[in-house]
Amino acid sequence: MVFKVYYQESKKRNPKREDTHSLYMDVPDLPTARKLVESNTEYNVEQIEELSEKALAYEQQSPDFKLTEF
Repeated sequence: MVFKVYYQESKKRNPKREDTHSLYMDVPDLPTARKLVESNTEYNVEQIEELSEKALAYEQQSPDFKLTEF
C-alpha cells in the first residue's frame, strides 16, 4: 500500500499550512509508516493517508512524486 505522509520539518515550530510537506511510502500498513517516519526523521507528522488507486495515479503524474525508503 502506498501512503502519503504530511509533515512539518521541525517539531519545535508551530505548524503552518504553508510549510507542510509530503512524502510517499510503500509499506504494509499505517502503523509501519508512522513508525518508520518517526524513527528515521525529526519530522512532525500531521497526517498519514492511504492512497486509493485513483489517488495514486493522480499523485504519480506529479514530477515531485518519489517513493521514500528508510
